Amino acid sequence: MASTNVPLVIGGKEVFTVETFDVVSPATGKVLYQSSSANVDQAVAAVEAAAEAFPEWSATHVNERRAILLKASQIIEARGEELKQAMRDETGSDPGWADINLKIAAENIVHTASHLVNLEGRMPTVGNPSREALIIREPYGVIFSMAPWNAPLPLGVRSIIWAIAAGNTVVLKGSEMCPRTLQLVCSVLWEAGLPPGVLNFITSAPANAAAVTPAIISHPAVKKINFTGSTTVGRIIAKTAGENLKPVLLELGGKAPSIVLEDADLALAAQHCVIGAFLNTGQICMSTERILVHESIKDAFGQQLVATAKAMYGNEGQEAPVLINEAAVVKNKALVEDAVSKGATILYGDVAATEDGKTRMRPIVVSGVKPDMNVYKTESFGPTVSIISFASEEDAISIANDTEYGLAAAVFSKDLRRALAVAKKIETGAVHINWMTPHDEAALPHGGAKASGYGRFGGGFDEWTRTKSITFDSHI
Repeated sequence: MASTNVPLVIGGKEVFTVETFDVVSPATGKVLYQSSSANVDQAVAAVEAAAEAFPEWSATHVNERRAILLKASQIIEARGEELKQAMRDETGSDPGWADINLKIAAENIVHTASHLVNLEGRMPTVGNPSREALIIREPYGVIFSMAPWNAPLPLGVRSIIWAIAAGNTVVLKGSEMCPRTLQLVCSVLWEAGLPPGVLNFITSAPANAAAVTPAIISHPAVKKINFTGSTTVGRIIAKTAGENLKPVLLELGGKAPSIVLEDADLALAAQHCVIGAFLNTGQICMSTERILVHESIKDAFGQQLVATAKAMYGNEGQEAPVLINEAAVVKNKALVEDAVSKGATILYGDVAATEDGKTRMRPIVVSGVKPDMNVYKTESFGPTVSIISFASEEDAISIANDTEYGLAAAVFSKDLRRALAVAKKIETGAVHINWMTPHDEAALPHGGAKASGYGRFGGGFDEWTRTKSITFDSHI
């Protein structure tokens, strides 16, 4: 077994813990190495290091912070192969997804740096003519960030970069599925000159999470939390934050619908639905889970979708895509089998197929999905997509909103006005017209509605600063 070689980093110093856990390759099932596992004392030490660094870091000029971020953007590009390889080793992702991850991560850093000129206050007119007021923006303090495994480069970056740029300090708790990848993300900023303690990295074995996470959230120095991950865990984070009266930013699960209206370009819609459903083996919170098709074009669209899926994923000579673990495969197959047992049909794929590895599974398209089937409302987070027919726009909107989730959606139509009207009625944080449901870039605020969370990543500093009103006598 490999020796421990993923350390925690607290106050600029590597910490190798006595307790460790194995990091296993999803593709091979073999142990890659071991990672240090933080306990409560080490987690608290990370918070205290961040708290100690805050006064000096928050007082730095934005020019200094921007210089560090711009240098980091160069470093992440230069070390791209190292970062992508770590991601592929730990998560089983394919080269294309790793390339996309690196590109978005680098863009996030540059975009954040460019926004620092917009970190400003204002002077409103107040009621008393002899007094004036300033509304300034100031950093919270210590931010507790938790980043997931499925897109660790951009999601790791976004969980820390805006906070740090705004003058906060951070404790990043990385997913136990990819500790090296997320530690390497942090190392880019350390190499760029980020002072010790401004960014601290920990990870822990799942058995420790129930103690470590609440200990950090409840620490008096922690002022805000952000978490990207499952809705199940998000509810626990939100409850703990609420009990401690601390704000939290949550980006959680999804059940993204793509609505294909009868006037849609079927080839375009099929292409984006296939990519949207099966990119990264469907392991994206914005993945297309439901394709809602007007009943008048259902058969024609189904044929186009199958042809597109075969062209993109039908090479039987290639190994099946990798999911993060065997449980994900078991879940997706169970969803398909349940749907078929209740009357659905498999339009594309083979649920009984055996692959070279228990974590591998090929795409499956299920048609005729109804509300009594588990796949109708359960997030598959895998290579399974449902086709549901509708009779009218009102019907499509009702089905699209018939879920606890509300992260992303898509509408396909040649009539932009019509598509916009439908988009406005869908309860999601984003709707993409004539484009796939997975779409995230630094210029756009990103987040959800309902059980997909609240708050927004990207788009500015509002989530990472709070306002302070200062009034004074203007005649003195």
